[in-house]
Formats: sequence, C-alpha cells, structure tokens
Amino acid sequence: MRRVHLFEFEDLRWFPNWIRVCLTRLIIVMHRKFDTSEEMALLLNKLMKKTGTTKIVDLCSGSGGPMLDTVVLLRNKYKIENVKLTLSDLYPNLEEAKRINRVYDYIRYRTSPLDATKLNNVEEGILTMVGSFHHMKPKSARSILVEAQRKNQPICILEINKKFPIVLWWLFVPLSAILCLFITPMVKPLTAKQIIFTYLIPVIPLCFAWDAVITSGRIYRSEDLDVLLQGLGNATYRWKKGILKGKTEKIYLTGCPI
Repeated sequence: MRRVHLFEFEDLRWFPNWIRVCLTRLIIVMHRKFDTSEEMALLLNKLMKKTGTTKIVDLCSGSGGPMLDTVVLLRNKYKIENVKLTLSDLYPNLEEAKRINRVYDYIRYRTSPLDATKLNNVEEGILTMVGSFHHMKPKSARSILVEAQRKNQPICILEINKKFPIVLWWLFVPLSAILCLFITPMVKPLTAKQIIFTYLIPVIPLCFAWDAVITSGRIYRSEDLDVLLQGLGNATYRWKKGILKGKTEKIYLTGCPI
C-alpha cells in the first residue's frame, strides 16, 4: 500500500474532547457541501432492497456526521419509513447524543464508547462508516471487513477520495486552515468556544488543517481495498467497490450477503 498513516489529532486519546467535537461539527459542514448524504442514501437504498434490512448501525459517528441527513433522505426520498439508525463512536459526543435521543424516535446515539474494530457485540443491521475508515490501520481495517463477512452483516463504507501530493502538504495545510475560517459560521450549534478558538486563538483551524491534509494520505484507494479484500468474498457474501462522481470524487466499498 502507498498510503501514509501519520497521526490525526482526532485519534489521540489525550486530545481534548471539546476540540474533537468542534472538529467533527466542521466535518459535517464539509459533508453537506459535498452531498455525501445524497450518495450515502443512494448506496443504502440499494443495500436495503437486496437485504430487506432497514436498520443501520453507524460506526465512528462523531457529532452525527452525514448519517442524520441520510436517514431523512431514506425516509422522504426513498420512502423507507421504517428505517432506524444507531449512532456510535469510540469518543461519543454526549451532548449531541442527549439531543438526538430526545428529538428523534427513529435515531438513537449510543452513549457508551464503541470500538469499531470490535464488532462482536454490535447489534444487527447495515454497518456504515462515512469518512472514517481511513482512521483504521490496515490490520484493523481488514479485521472490520473480515468480521462483517463472518457475521454475514451488510456494510457500507464511503470516503471522500481527495489526494494532496505529499510534496505540497506544506501548501495545503495553510489553505485548509483558511477554509476553516470561512466554514465556521455554518457550524451548528455554533458555540462561543468554537468562535474563540477559531478566530481569536486559532487552535481549531490548525488542528482541522492538519487532519484534513493527513486524511488525504490515509485514504484507502481502490488498489488498497484490493489488498484488504484478498481472500474475502464467497458464495454467500459479495464485495463491491467503486467511484462516485459528484461535487467531489468519493470511493465506496459495500459488503452484502447473497
């Protein structure tokens, strides 16, 4: 594999959770700009038709990510009114979980930590990972795929297929920091901490910029997925990967019981 797995601030155990929450809220803004929910809903609609399953278990959900909008699309656009979503994360956003669990009757945010690499106790349903599979090192990434197939559980993975040349990372870091300044007003909820540590003490833009650029080196490209999938797929379980062309290119991988 040619991917480079440098550290992201979001992954660090000691990283302040309130900054992590601010970063995940920025990520939601980016996903909305890139129509990620539209494309995720399209993939899930196909999986639901194949499997008859209308329950989704999202891994590495952060502040909810694009899956909240995805479920709304599945219910309204694709008329799957009985769809249900469980959100989960290794570092759950407890404030957002409290709001979601209060507002929705068809969405639940699990408040206890869930490690995406340990799926033994994960409930039944279509597993989803949106913009999060790159956080896994190859051994962990493959273990997720192996476990999904072993449990005969559908899975849908989607990543923004951006790539910054390593030699130009020094240029894209400041550009990403500047981008953070422009998209911050679109964050919901926009807290005083998010404003102060973006515009007065620019901790958030620096962390956002670093993680955004490092992500591009971590993405599993099509040939990397081929490596992860070696020996997988059989007469009862099928894998499919591909590229979606939209506002920005995305790469997807789905696993489905036959």
